[in-house]
Amino acid sequence: MTVSHNGFILNDGSVLPFVGLGTIGIDGNQGTFEILNALNLGYRLIDTSTNYNNEGIVGEAVRRSALPREEILISAKLPGSHHEYDKAFIFIQESLRRMGLEYFDKYLIHWPNPKDGKYVDAWKALVDAQKQGLIRTIGVSNFEPEHLDNIIEETGVTPATNQVERHPYFHNNRMVEENEKRGILTEAWSPFGRGYLNDVLENATIKEIADRYDKTPAQIIVNWNYQAGVFTIPKSSNPMHQKDNINSTNFELSPEDMKTIDSLDKGEDGRVEGQDPNEYHEYV
Repeated sequence: MTVSHNGFILNDGSVLPFVGLGTIGIDGNQGTFEILNALNLGYRLIDTSTNYNNEGIVGEAVRRSALPREEILISAKLPGSHHEYDKAFIFIQESLRRMGLEYFDKYLIHWPNPKDGKYVDAWKALVDAQKQGLIRTIGVSNFEPEHLDNIIEETGVTPATNQVERHPYFHNNRMVEENEKRGILTEAWSPFGRGYLNDVLENATIKEIADRYDKTPAQIIVNWNYQAGVFTIPKSSNPMHQKDNINSTNFELSPEDMKTIDSLDKGEDGRVEGQDPNEYHEYV
């Protein structure tokens, strides 16, 4: 993984910004304005998924934005119900039509669903969709090392990114290292945990570090990811929080503070919903 002043340089030459906008829970007409506000603040990557039920408003925000289409990166995901090659290839086309887009800038397999054993076929569909110009950059989400190696061996194509759960209660440094070994950029989902389960933004240690740097707890966590070479996609519909999140990479945490945040890890008990990629299956 290489970093430039513009962002993370992927193994296929594409560039991602240091921070993107997650959109789970952002929907309806109000959601369109929340995404437009993020674009006006400087966000350039919007992350969505079919099971977020907001593809329509994401596409609408792209059309209403004054920004040229090529300056807005749209990332979406293939659900577990469509891992067969033909289903996956058609689903990508249908998803583009629903959003009113000609191509996805980034597209991921959402979960490997390893017990079904079809994720290699799904990956082949993404590879071919990329060749046909439907997707610019292809990647995966929640893939373990063996899943990564299987798709690379079968196709000769290495994912550009692997989106995994990562926050201070589950730092998942194991997968950050595994991804790096393969030249894959790690993306962090649920970087702040989830408020109804384990809201790391309320952690006393995080708050103490934030106070010392005169930053918000969210900014500390985004920066912690950034300094670890991890692309972060925090979700926020609040304009002030959106502004704070995107302005989180202009300071440096000390090595001691990085280690302190890492020490908050709770291992498997820290997962927000216990979703082990070797066991969890998504069928929506």
